[in-house]
Amino acid sequence: MKTLYLMRHGQKEIDSSKDDFDIKLTTNGIKDIEDISNKLLEDKVQVDLIASSPALRAKETAQILANKFGYEKPIIYNEVIYQAFLNELHEIITYTYDTVDSMILVGHNPSLAILALNYCGYKDKFDMGYVIRIDFNCDSWIDVSKNNAEFKKVYKIGK
Repeated sequence: MKTLYLMRHGQKEIDSSKDDFDIKLTTNGIKDIEDISNKLLEDKVQVDLIASSPALRAKETAQILANKFGYEKPIIYNEVIYQAFLNELHEIITYTYDTVDSMILVGHNPSLAILALNYCGYKDKFDMGYVIRIDFNCDSWIDVSKNNAEFKKVYKIGK
C-alpha cells in the first residue's frame, strides 16, 4: 500500500506588492501548520518523503512540518508543483521511488483540490493548511490511480 498526504500551504500574507511566489505565511498560518502537524503526529503518521512547491509559503509549510516530525532527509522542492496541472502532479507522484511508502506533497489550489477530486472524489473544502490522506491499494507509485485510491481522512485547521 502507498499513502499520499496532500497538504495545502498555510495561511498566506495578502501583499500585492510582492510576486505571488514570494508571499510568506502569516503568524496564524505558522501556528496552524504547527497544529496540523501535531494532529498528524497524534495519528502516528509516518513520512518517508516530503515534496513541496518552492514557493515561499509552501517551503515554510514543508519546513515546519519537517521540523515537527524530526524529518532529517532533504525536502524535495519541485518547481512543477507550483501552478501544476493535474497530469504534472500525477507524474511527480508516479515517479516516486517504491522504497517510499508514505509521502506528503505540499502545494497549492486549485491543483491539489483537482488531484484529490480525480483520485478519490473528494469534493469538500480544501482550505489553506488542510491535509487529505489518500491510500492506494498497490505496491508501486507507478500504479496509483483513481481505480485503487481510497479517501481516508481530511485533517482540518482548528477542528
